[in-house]
Amino acid sequence: MEKNYDVIIIGAGPGGIFCAYELLEKNKDLKVLMVEKGRPIEKRTCPKRKTKVCVGCKPCSITTGFAGAGAFSDGKLSLSPDVGGNLPEILGYEETKALIHESDDIYLKFGADTRVYGIDKEKEIREIRREAINANLKLVECPIRHLGTEEGYKIYSRLQEALAEKGVEMLFNTMVSEILVENGHVRGVVTDKGDTFLADEVVSAVGREGADWFKDKCAQIGIETTPGTVDIGVRVEVRDEVMQFLNENLYEAKLIFYTPTFDDKVRTFCTNPSGEVATEYYEGGLAVVNGHAYKSQDYKTSNTNFALLVSKNFTKPFSTPIEYGRKIAELSNMLCGGKILVQTFGDFKRGRRTTEERLCRNNLIPTLKDAVPGDLSLVFPHRIMVDIAEMIEALDKVTPGIASDETLLYGVEVKFYSNKVVVNKDFETSIKGLRAIGDGAGVTRGLQQASANGLSVARSIIKSMGK
Repeated sequence: MEKNYDVIIIGAGPGGIFCAYELLEKNKDLKVLMVEKGRPIEKRTCPKRKTKVCVGCKPCSITTGFAGAGAFSDGKLSLSPDVGGNLPEILGYEETKALIHESDDIYLKFGADTRVYGIDKEKEIREIRREAINANLKLVECPIRHLGTEEGYKIYSRLQEALAEKGVEMLFNTMVSEILVENGHVRGVVTDKGDTFLADEVVSAVGREGADWFKDKCAQIGIETTPGTVDIGVRVEVRDEVMQFLNENLYEAKLIFYTPTFDDKVRTFCTNPSGEVATEYYEGGLAVVNGHAYKSQDYKTSNTNFALLVSKNFTKPFSTPIEYGRKIAELSNMLCGGKILVQTFGDFKRGRRTTEERLCRNNLIPTLKDAVPGDLSLVFPHRIMVDIAEMIEALDKVTPGIASDETLLYGVEVKFYSNKVVVNKDFETSIKGLRAIGDGAGVTRGLQQASANGLSVARSIIKSMGK
C-alpha cells in the first residue's frame, strides 16, 4: 500500500499530539498521518497495576502508545522555560515562555486542574530557598500543574478524540522501519508492515523510548547528531512526613547540587507525593524505575518518591551515551532477574547488600512490591555512588529525614534522551523536510516543553508550506 499525506508524524507522545493539533487548527484541510508503535489510549492498560506482577506486554503500555511515557508516570506540567529542555536555546526565552503558556491553555481546555503549585507561598518558598542555600543546593523555582496519572489519562483521551474528529489518521501498533530520503530531502516512511506513506514533511516526535531507534535512523540516513548528557541515578522513597513541607508548598522541589568530591551535577526530578514507585519496560524488556502519583485519594499511599539523577557529559572518542545508560540498567536487571533493585540508605552507606530480612523489619514499606533487595554498588560506578550519597546528605539539611537509614533507593533510573540531534530554529535536521522534536531528539526533557515544541514545529511547517 502507498498513500500520500501532507505531514507524517512519527510518535504519538505530547510533541506529536500538539503538533497534529496545531496543524489542523491552522489548516483543517491538511492530510496528517500519525504512526505509533504502541496502542491507542483506551487500550493502554497495565495488568501489573492489578496483579502486581509484570506479564511482559509487548510493546509496554507504560512507555508506548498514545500520550507517550511521561504522561502515565505522574503528569506534571513545568510552567517555566527554565525546566524541561533546551527550547530557550533554540527559540529564545520569551518565545519559549509564550509557547508554554499556549500549550498550558490547551491542557486546561481539555480538563487539566486549574491549581498551580509554587506561586502562592512566598514566605514558605523563601524559607526553602534559605535552607537550600545553606546546603549548597540551588532551588529552581518553577510553577507546577499536576495532572495526576489517572486524570492525565482522561485529558489525553479527549485529545485523541479531538484529533480523530479533526481528521488525523492514527496508525497504532506500527513501527516505522525506514525513513525515505531522496537527494537530501525526506520523501516519507516505510512501516514494519511493508506499507509506504509519502509526505514532504516528516516529524520525528519519538520520546525517550524511541531515542535509540532514532539514533540508528540518524546514522543510516546521515542526520547530524552530537553526544548529549546521560542522566543516571536512583528513585528515592521516604515517608510523606519527611517531605511534607516541600510537597505542600512546591509539590515538586527542583534542586540542583554540585558534589564536593567530583563536582558532578545531581538533580531531583519527578517528585510524587503520596505516590508509588513503578517499573517501566523499554525495547528488549529493559526494566527501569519510575514513579506515579494519583489525584484520587483512593490510590494515594503514605510515601513520597522522587528521582536523583547524576548528569554525565563525555568527551571524544565516546559517542554513545544512550548505550552507556542502557548497559548500567542491564547490569541491574541481570542481578535482579529482570526486576528493579531496592536498597536501604543505611545499607548503601555501609556498603552491604540489603536482605529480605532487613527489608522486612524496615519501618518504610516499599510501594514497588516486586522490587528485589540488593546492592547498588554492584551496579553503579564508584563515582555515581559517591554523588548519590553526597546529594542525599545535602537534601537532609533541607528536609531532615531523607538521610535516614530506612530511606529506600531503587535502581536504576535512567533517562534515554541523550541522542541530541542538530536542528535549526524550525527543528529541521540536515535532511530537508525531516524535523526532530521532543525527548527522543534531545530537545526536551518533559511534558510541557515537548508539548510546546509540537506547537512550534507545526507553525514552522505551515509557514514552509505557505498555507
